[in-house]
Amino acid sequence: MSDEHPTIDDAELGTLARATTELTDGTVLEHDWYAGGTVVDGLPLDLMIEGTTVDEARALLPHVHETIAALGVLRRLASDAVVVAFSTGTPEQHELDDAASDLALETLEASADGTIVLHLIDTCGEHFPEGYWPAVHLGADGQITQVTVES
Repeated sequence: MSDEHPTIDDAELGTLARATTELTDGTVLEHDWYAGGTVVDGLPLDLMIEGTTVDEARALLPHVHETIAALGVLRRLASDAVVVAFSTGTPEQHELDDAASDLALETLEASADGTIVLHLIDTCGEHFPEGYWPAVHLGADGQITQVTVES
């Protein structure tokens, strides 16, 4: 990593580096976030932390730590929210339970405004078409504010 974009080493989250993408022509695009990965409850979790500088990204780490500490509850709330958002009626308990086991948390995205987005994947391929995934948006207060489908 260059001096321009040093990494962030966090005892719980590991190393976070300024996210980049290399195009086929060799051009490297720098994104406005730091990326990394950690393991939570034995499962990998990708991290996207908004910031163009170490200080901007580091300022979000306490909120990321709080969110990860609450994932035991948040995962179920998120999967239930996805089912409720995309059901035509009141979902039955077995539908909520199926989604809780079929939708896995893949990425946690933290924004400077305090928003956290939990990106889920459909592990069985029965709920969302290939290339699409549900995302549950949490406000700065930790409450679900929106459920979307992204691609």
